[in-house]
Amino acid sequence: MRASQFHISTKKEAPADAEIVSQKLMLRSGMIRKEAAGIYNYMPLAVRTLKKVEKIIREEMDKAGSLEIVMPMVQPAELWMESGRWQKYGDELLRLKDRHGREFALQPTSEEVVTDIARQEINSWKQMPVNFYQIQTKFRDERRPRFGLMRGREFVMKDAYSFDRNEEQAVKSYKLMFDAYCRIFDRLGLVYRPVRADSGAIGGNLSQEFQVIADTGEDVIVYCPESDFAANIELAPALSVIEKRAEPTEEMKMVATPGKEKCETMTEYLGLPLTKSVKAIVLAIDRKDEEGKELPAKVVLLLVRGDHSLNEVKAGKVDILKGGYRFATDDEIMNTFGSKPGYLGPVGLSKDVPVIADLTVANMSDFVVGANKEGYHITGVNWGRDLPEPTQVVDLRNVVEGDMSPDGKGKLTMQRGIEVGHVFYLGDRYSKPLKATFLDENGKPQIIHMGCYGIGVSRLLGAAIEQNHDDKGIIWPKAMAPFEVVICALGYDKSEAVREKADTLYNKLKADGVDVILDDRGLRPGVMFADWELIGVPHRITIGDKGLKDGVVEYTNRRDMNTEKVSYEQVEELLKEKLKY
Repeated sequence: MRASQFHISTKKEAPADAEIVSQKLMLRSGMIRKEAAGIYNYMPLAVRTLKKVEKIIREEMDKAGSLEIVMPMVQPAELWMESGRWQKYGDELLRLKDRHGREFALQPTSEEVVTDIARQEINSWKQMPVNFYQIQTKFRDERRPRFGLMRGREFVMKDAYSFDRNEEQAVKSYKLMFDAYCRIFDRLGLVYRPVRADSGAIGGNLSQEFQVIADTGEDVIVYCPESDFAANIELAPALSVIEKRAEPTEEMKMVATPGKEKCETMTEYLGLPLTKSVKAIVLAIDRKDEEGKELPAKVVLLLVRGDHSLNEVKAGKVDILKGGYRFATDDEIMNTFGSKPGYLGPVGLSKDVPVIADLTVANMSDFVVGANKEGYHITGVNWGRDLPEPTQVVDLRNVVEGDMSPDGKGKLTMQRGIEVGHVFYLGDRYSKPLKATFLDENGKPQIIHMGCYGIGVSRLLGAAIEQNHDDKGIIWPKAMAPFEVVICALGYDKSEAVREKADTLYNKLKADGVDVILDDRGLRPGVMFADWELIGVPHRITIGDKGLKDGVVEYTNRRDMNTEKVSYEQVEELLKEKLKY
């Protein structure tokens, strides 16, 4: 490819609404162009990278025995109604009607459609295991699309689905996909970490995310350097930091804490450590009677230590809250506790209000809680003596740096990551409501067991840039770069010597199978270099009259920006070594 025949459209500045590094650099380098909120055109440079990513994914999926199909982007509402997700999925599901008034959705994911395929195509146990995958455009109507390709509305995704006879076989399929994902991200040249994760709207119980490590990542990853434990913070178990509850040593006392609504200011005012306080979170469960008439909401009190934070995913797994919850309104709080937020606590509370305590809170003694009276707290509170034992004791909090690892092999540490892949064991989450069955060895119908495996193909571009960039621009891993090598021919339009040497090297590299572009635009060196440093091509060869007089060219590695002089005759072999051909 010659630059004069390629579309290169770089910009010195990113648009004012570009928020993160990858979005700014993709817009500046001309990889993407915004069409609408969360919707982008993929320009030639981006398409080249996308195709390379897709090629690696296809090779590893094929190697793992998965079969490629293509499912429609427009999906009938009836399938989503069968699975129960037509209303449950929420506003991210873009719903539409055709000219006959029939309802459809733009696919955000394809569990319903692929399960429909399975119930029509799979009849016998002999047809399994089977795994289908597709690389297809998806659409999720994000409330606030942002960060370019990282959280857009339209995106490219690889989704795969396995079908098995039973849980044992399904777990084997899951592990095959997990291993395939590791090979994919290894080949892409990304630093990543597989972590335990919550299944979210997809459903299922065995679930792991693949997180690309990046300081700008939205997700917090928790891991133990001394073991293999790693999890998304939403799912990381938080052990009690107090091994055993101590005996009471203080009397319970109500104290004035005027204007001290937060645990931090209240404990500072009282001269106590923050770890002596207990934070109250009030949730509400909406209810209806048998006729569908709304009843007063059920109020639930959650307690975590003052220096800890509530993990809402864990809260949603508490038995009484599994059907869904929301944060209580000020009126609901006032009616239940007789006080506004900031001074709430479990002492003297009605037995009708369940009290769910975090593991650490359940082991505390002589702690401080709100007095359910504005401007007051209670010190020296103890379980059993001053208030009943909690209704339930569960893990409710987010882990913090330095917590013990759940496997007991060391202390936890944290880093940020960007989710680029997710693997789920679904079981019968979709096959049961859609009645996807097969006949077993005895001729009896059984429910198919499923797995689901996704990779955010377009999101990978943004994640790779967030992990690999500097103040000059993108630093692509070799496997993802739109071009592996750029030949910068200085004065190509003026010097016959430069033109002859550049063309010869270009043709040799092409014959060697190197993905090379020759910059023959005749631009000034600074402008030319700035373009390719911004675009992020891993290897640059600079050919100019001055160097050719001494028989040398310059090689520059984009990652460390080191430049070395190399004889023209040796540069081809040098690049082969760098590219490991």
